[in-house]
Amino acid sequence: MSQSERHAPGHALVVGGGTMGVGIIAMFLGGGWKVDVVSRSASTRDGLPSACAPALAALGKPIDTSGLRTYATLPEAAWQSIDVVVETVTEDLELKRRLFAEMETLAQSGCAITSNSSSFPISAIAKDLETQGRMMGLHFFMPAHLIPLVEVVRSIHTDVKQAERVGEIMRSLGKRPVQVKKDVIGFLGNRIQGALMREALWLIEQGVASPEDIDATVRLSFGFRYAAAGPIVQKEHSGWDTTCAVAKIIWPDLTNAPGPPPILQKNVDEGRIGFKTKRGFFEWDDQSIAKERARYENALRKCLEIFKEEGIL
Repeated sequence: MSQSERHAPGHALVVGGGTMGVGIIAMFLGGGWKVDVVSRSASTRDGLPSACAPALAALGKPIDTSGLRTYATLPEAAWQSIDVVVETVTEDLELKRRLFAEMETLAQSGCAITSNSSSFPISAIAKDLETQGRMMGLHFFMPAHLIPLVEVVRSIHTDVKQAERVGEIMRSLGKRPVQVKKDVIGFLGNRIQGALMREALWLIEQGVASPEDIDATVRLSFGFRYAAAGPIVQKEHSGWDTTCAVAKIIWPDLTNAPGPPPILQKNVDEGRIGFKTKRGFFEWDDQSIAKERARYENALRKCLEIFKEEGIL
């Protein structure tokens, strides 16, 4: 297959039309792909064209959903022409396993079958299936249409060339794929993010700082630098000798708690989970939620422009 053929728009199937699914659908549509979507919910299927419109607009793409087709069940999709499947259903291992087993019988031999699961290893989802070589994780970050990075996660069974082909497809759609070569829990992004979040929440739990000041510290110090350079390159600038010395002092004092701190569990138990219930560590209403979402997406778009100027994307 030539380079131009690899990058030509194709035909994708997205299983699930929730928040993550909409962003992924918009990514494919914006790249000129045909997109089949399977969702059991009639209201979700009916609402997908209007749900995708803001995401396409945010990408600077024409609001064209003519390539979108929706179905209630997997067998209805146009399997004979589908190049790649992205499963985005709820985090239910048995459900994902059932879907993968059914898709294995429907998909053409050259079709890659992927999961956007953020927690289950692809080796668990695809366990005992006959064509695990074409199965892999394809983990997007919310909002999927704006966050440029996507993780291509291999199991020991995943064919490397298939994983690289999926990565090439993602790159052609404006994403920056990273190849996760071992099927570890949490992959790359969620493991690194989890380490930071564990320490941030325990600092709040221990009364060291407020949620506002935790956010300010991350955004306006090392987080500010991370937009310019990742943690490894940044320390190439400052020197690994300093990092090594500091690690001996600070790292032994970092939390190694095996689970969430009481303050987080209390919030969850009380329904303080963020925008969904209009309260978390902060209080929200419809107006403040809309304002924050607009600010957040605008900031992400500005960061995207920086990365495009640098040729990263």
